[in-house]
Amino acid sequence: IPKDTLNPYEVIADRGGKIALTKLGHKQVVSSGTEDTAAAQQPAIQAAIQAHAAGIVIAGNDPQAVCPALQQAQAQGTKVIAFDSDVNCRSLFINQADTETIGRNQIKLLGKLMHYKGQFAILSAASTATNQNAWIKYMKLELKKPKYKNMKLVKTYYGNDNPAQSRQATVSMLQAYPRLKGIESPTTVGISSAAQYLSTSKYKRKVVLTGLGLPSQMKKYVHNHTVTAFQLWNPEDLGYLAGYSIAALADGKITGKVGQTYTAGKLGKYKIIKGADGRPQVILGPPFTFTIKNVDKFKF
Repeated sequence: IPKDTLNPYEVIADRGGKIALTKLGHKQVVSSGTEDTAAAQQPAIQAAIQAHAAGIVIAGNDPQAVCPALQQAQAQGTKVIAFDSDVNCRSLFINQADTETIGRNQIKLLGKLMHYKGQFAILSAASTATNQNAWIKYMKLELKKPKYKNMKLVKTYYGNDNPAQSRQATVSMLQAYPRLKGIESPTTVGISSAAQYLSTSKYKRKVVLTGLGLPSQMKKYVHNHTVTAFQLWNPEDLGYLAGYSIAALADGKITGKVGQTYTAGKLGKYKIIKGADGRPQVILGPPFTFTIKNVDKFKF
């Protein structure tokens, strides 16, 4: 159950899940709404309950609102894991990279690109998105370091992972803050929508844009110098790891306890660790920085 069925990032992650589950002899059904809301994910959870699914892999649009339905699924024996964006009622979270590292790295990169001075805004996804809010928390903590004293976060805007709303939010921030020097967007829909607008505007090369983006969507904006650098991990690998993880849980190879290990096909061995929230999680690996030197090498 992705955040929605239209987001290209989620589509790639789901493809990775399908590769893993097909290899293991399991069947994947992808179902969600077209908007990033908990309500839009409810019918997919209910369908999984009706089908007596062995497992549910969900990218939560809200950490709590999806839980009554997920707990109903768990009560009948369905295993639940979250990936990409966590929920409060799961056995395991498949984290794309360490949450604190992602948040702090975003500001480290933005600071470097802005020469550590000027105003910037954040362009996020949904205001309830667990992953976005966790990363933004660590961005703000990183900003407290003395080297960022001349940088100021003016406002966080929410584009709801909708291209039109994200583009409108970009226009709004540039109008509201004429001295804006940077935009930080920790969401693939946000950064690509902002890049599309900046690339044909007077702000191109004047306003720094970075965040988390897909190389396939961002390479043209790197080559036309709208964007210098951005970060991400391979979403297909994230989905693949989630696929192996839900299979290991459903097949009884793991229970989701901290310290347990299992093998995730071509990705190798993973260990369940205790997350910052004290609950079990598995981390895919560190985030990667894309620039003009390497962006063309990637096919996602």
